Amino acid sequence: MKRAVFLIGTLTALAAGAYVLPGGSILRRMVGEQDETMPSSLRVEGTYVFSGPAAKEATAALKVPSERPELIVDGAVLIKAPGRCRLELAVPEGNKLAVVQVSGRKRVEGTEIPALSAALSQLCPLLAVRSSSGHNTDTRDTVEQHLQSLGIATRTTSLARFGGEVAYVLGEPEEGKPQFWIYKTGFRPARVRWKEKTGPAWDVRFIDYSSPATGEWMPRSIEVWRDGQRALRFTAIKSDTRASLPDKLFTP
Repeated sequence: MKRAVFLIGTLTALAAGAYVLPGGSILRRMVGEQDETMPSSLRVEGTYVFSGPAAKEATAALKVPSERPELIVDGAVLIKAPGRCRLELAVPEGNKLAVVQVSGRKRVEGTEIPALSAALSQLCPLLAVRSSSGHNTDTRDTVEQHLQSLGIATRTTSLARFGGEVAYVLGEPEEGKPQFWIYKTGFRPARVRWKEKTGPAWDVRFIDYSSPATGEWMPRSIEVWRDGQRALRFTAIKSDTRASLPDKLFTP
């Protein structure tokens, strides 16, 4: 009898350990966390590091002389929740450049850099979400529709590890499939993987939500990988939740 009770208890524990929340529940928890912590406006200053082919693209767009494998540029991330985002960068001896996204509509100031646009395409719909009321169902549905537009099967869930942390994975678990990863602790966006129909495979990664430079509402680093190689890394240096951000900066 004792042995039977032990076996039943062990099987129950294993079943509980293997349980993965449904995709809708995971997204609801993520949106809820964003509602509680995301400020209404945010300016994050830091550095953009472009690598490989992206460095050549950024060099040409900013019109700066450089033959190095990396290009380091000062810049900022600006957010007005919900759904208004701006990435901007400039060099003293070159051009200024920015890419803006408002409710899914994109505008580029200057010459577009694909890796920068890829970063914005995921940062805005995933980090700048905020419900207008205590009910976040509509916001969750909007996030889910965005993920499904990338080909992500949001109702298929599993567990994996990313950066040493356990993460929920929405999407088919096979390598190369479109996926959205969410840190299990904190329910923060971790990475988005998708492939354009006639373009490259993208992997946008959100790293370190514990940095004092940004607080828990924004990752300290954002990386963009293109076809398995890192193309861009933004690292935050400081943030300001009281910055005055004129609406004209976010004109779509």
